[in-house]
Amino acid sequence: MRVPAFFEDVPGIAVQDPLAALLGAAEHGRIEYSYADAVKLAGHSCPSVASAWLLTVKALAYLYPDELPQRGNIRVELREPLDASTAGVMASVAALITGAAGEGGFKGIAGLHGRRNLLAFGAPIAATMRFTRLDTQCAVSATYHPERVPMPPDLKPLLAAATAPDADEAAGGAFGHCWQGWVRTILIDHRDDAELIELTD
Repeated sequence: MRVPAFFEDVPGIAVQDPLAALLGAAEHGRIEYSYADAVKLAGHSCPSVASAWLLTVKALAYLYPDELPQRGNIRVELREPLDASTAGVMASVAALITGAAGEGGFKGIAGLHGRRNLLAFGAPIAATMRFTRLDTQCAVSATYHPERVPMPPDLKPLLAAATAPDADEAAGGAFGHCWQGWVRTILIDHRDDAELIELTD
C-alpha cells in the first residue's frame, strides 16, 4: 500500500488494552496505531479523519499524562448525531484508538472488558467530542476549529476537473495531490496549534 509520504511524519499513539493482554493478542496489551491505520479503517484520508485523529490523540494525552491510555476504559461522545455528514467517520477513528463501541460492541468476558455503549452520538455538549475515563470519571472536551485550516482556493476547480466526464488521470492526480496537501497542513503544520484543537475540562 503506497501512501503519501507525510503519513510517516504523523506521530502515532500507543495504548494498553487489558482485553488484548488477556487474550494473548498483544504482549502486555500494548497496541500501537498510526495515522495510516486510521486511513485503512476509513478507506480514505480527509480533514475529518485527520481531525478525529488529532482530537483523540490529544484528548488521551490529556487524560493519561503519565501512562499509556487504557483502551476499553474510555467513553467517547460526539455532539453531532449519527446521521450527520462526518460523525460516523470521526467516531470510527476515535473508536479504533479507544475501543469505545456502540450497541453492537463487545459485551465483555466474565463481566470485564466490555466496550458496548461507550460510544454515543448527539450528546448535549458544546465541544466536537468528549472523552471520559471510566475509572476516574476525569473528562476532557475537545473541539476542532476547521476555520484555522480552510480549504485551498484551487481545490474546488480541481475537483470539478477530476470528476468531469472527460477527466483524465492527470486531473485526478492533481486533485488528490491538492487534497492531501490540505490534510498534511492539518496534521503536520498545525499539529500543535492550540487554536485548531481546543481542549477544555
